[in-house]
Amino acid sequence: MSNINRVTLTGNLTREPELRSTMSGVSCLAFTLAVNDRVRSQVTGEWEDRPNFIDVTLFGKRGEHLVNVLNTGFKVAVDGKLRWTQWEKDGIKRSKIDVIADDIELLTKPHEK
Repeated sequence: MSNINRVTLTGNLTREPELRSTMSGVSCLAFTLAVNDRVRSQVTGEWEDRPNFIDVTLFGKRGEHLVNVLNTGFKVAVDGKLRWTQWEKDGIKRSKIDVIADDIELLTKPHEK
């Protein structure tokens, strides 16, 4: 039995996207997506939106185009896979899970920067 690693999210960009290159010259677009989760408040009993902040990376030429289109607040749909990374800083082991995007669909009408 094989494992499945697929994720589809819709949310809003929390910051301007950043375009970088890997050491081998591949374009790499990075941004953070706010994805709300509905939970019932233990204090009031009312439903509340609680944001989850997800780092997203898109490799390749599509990122070169999207950096000129995406802005903070844009709503997008992201389809991709999860990637776990770990590192050490100041003697403390840290880790996080990112989404490596295979496809991004704009849900806000784009305006060229």
